[in-house]
Amino acid sequence: MRYKLATTCFVIGSVLAPVAAYAADSDTDRSHPATYVKDSAITTKIKTKLAAEHPGSAKHIRVDTDKNGVVWMSGTANSQAEVDKAVAIARDTEGVKSVNSHIKVRKDS
Repeated sequence: MRYKLATTCFVIGSVLAPVAAYAADSDTDRSHPATYVKDSAITTKIKTKLAAEHPGSAKHIRVDTDKNGVVWMSGTANSQAEVDKAVAIARDTEGVKSVNSHIKVRKDS
């Protein structure tokens, strides 16, 4: 009976371990909640401006801001002009220190 209980606990633990690892906070470099809120606010401002300028292609551009105010952009755009405009919008946003763009132009455009 104890062998069955131990086996059952081991199986349940093995099944739940990946769930716990997946749920772990990936932003462990955030030392203070106010920093996280500030970074999220910068990201939100940029996404709002992008949606206003390029409603169609904005959904294909991902934006993230790290704790130092560095913006990371990735995804796809319809033209190089859209890429340049997205980077300019990010650079002109308050609180942004620098912008790293990995946005690619779609080949089917």
